[in-house]
Amino acid sequence: MENNISLEEQEQPPSTPAARFVTVSNANVAESLIDFADEGESPQGKAFYTPEVKDRQRSSRPAFRRTLLPQSEKIASFRKRFYPDISDGQWTDWRWQLRSRITSLKDLERVLRLSDDERNAVLRHQGPLPVSITPYYAALLDVDDPLQPLRRSVVMSEKEYHISPEESADPLGEEHDSPLPNLVHRYPDRVLFLVTPFCSVYCRYCTRSRMVGRQHERPQTMPALWGAAIHYIESHSEIRDVLLSGGDPLTLSDNRLDRLLQRLRRIPHVEVIRIGSKVPAVLPYRITPSLINVLRRYHPLYMSIHFTHPDELTAETAHACGRLADAGIPLGSQTVLLKGINDDVQIMRRLNQGLMKLRVRPYYLYQCDPVPGTSHFRTSVQKGLEIIAGLRGHTSGYAVPHFVIDAPGGGGKIPLLPDYVIGRDGCDILMRNYEGQVFRYPDTLAANDEEGK
Repeated sequence: MENNISLEEQEQPPSTPAARFVTVSNANVAESLIDFADEGESPQGKAFYTPEVKDRQRSSRPAFRRTLLPQSEKIASFRKRFYPDISDGQWTDWRWQLRSRITSLKDLERVLRLSDDERNAVLRHQGPLPVSITPYYAALLDVDDPLQPLRRSVVMSEKEYHISPEESADPLGEEHDSPLPNLVHRYPDRVLFLVTPFCSVYCRYCTRSRMVGRQHERPQTMPALWGAAIHYIESHSEIRDVLLSGGDPLTLSDNRLDRLLQRLRRIPHVEVIRIGSKVPAVLPYRITPSLINVLRRYHPLYMSIHFTHPDELTAETAHACGRLADAGIPLGSQTVLLKGINDDVQIMRRLNQGLMKLRVRPYYLYQCDPVPGTSHFRTSVQKGLEIIAGLRGHTSGYAVPHFVIDAPGGGGKIPLLPDYVIGRDGCDILMRNYEGQVFRYPDTLAANDEEGK
């Protein structure tokens, strides 16, 4: 078995402020991949990972190299306080981050001063969508303030147990459009392929809270369900675009993701593959050179990244997005509009302008879906329109996302715009610009069309 770790020789750090750099050797990373490789992921199967083979693997590693990974000051301070005995190699190992996720009340109370509301909510919880926070992302949370935006987005609240009449477990009607349990075929030429029920961090407003994070489900069992979905895609030649989601596809191992992408690329009519993920924001160490080597083999490949707030734009996330962009993967962001978290023009401007610097194009701003227990997160639709109006003209067009409602009942994404057209005056269209000034456009062709009818 060849060592496919290809860390850059003394990789150049990005020019990111407020960050130091940790040095990670390829030996540390290779050790992690050997010791925690999934059974049966090699052609030789489970027996391949014997102690003798591991010894040969270690002895055949390439020459010692170092790669520099940035570490923001907030992350460094958190590590020093709560994980003082964890080495740089462990901290930056994405598998260690997954194994060390904060998933219980005890874990939360070790790193946060919980309010009574948060503590009671965790104690009451049953079913899917548990607490799950990577140590990296926990470092971005305010220890004392339960109203901090990022903390509210991932730590339970008793408000989750208030169910409003308009809420539904499947508000988008995905199950109605699912020919298979893990496939949604709503639009004529594309499908949504749910490849895993697992995320490294669970957002409390998750659209698929009914199905993700169930304690008895292991992400390793999902590949057994892929075959039927791939056969469906093969059998429907109108499908030209496949969106991989879940859960989070980037929590799969390199080998599993490689096999899945390879299988999809063999289908002649599949032109585009997209990946939806929050990993660069919550587990940036997952974006390894090894993963990049896998992804870059399957162009055209696009990635939609879920960002919530500008506080997620750390040196670590910038480095991860830079690796993806350098691999030729177009990056877009998808943000859910959330009350008290990002429902402010200035916050959204900071987020979108920051994403542009990371080479991530703001793509969608979603109205929060009416999932059970999310009324405290939802804003009015008018608030979303106000934010778009506050961005348009005040920042570059590339930094203005589409504001959309994913229509309840399966209607698909419907874009909404502020009312820039205010009427007509004869042949002229009257329009209001970003400063509120009214302008005319001579729409004479429309008048001629009317006369010709």
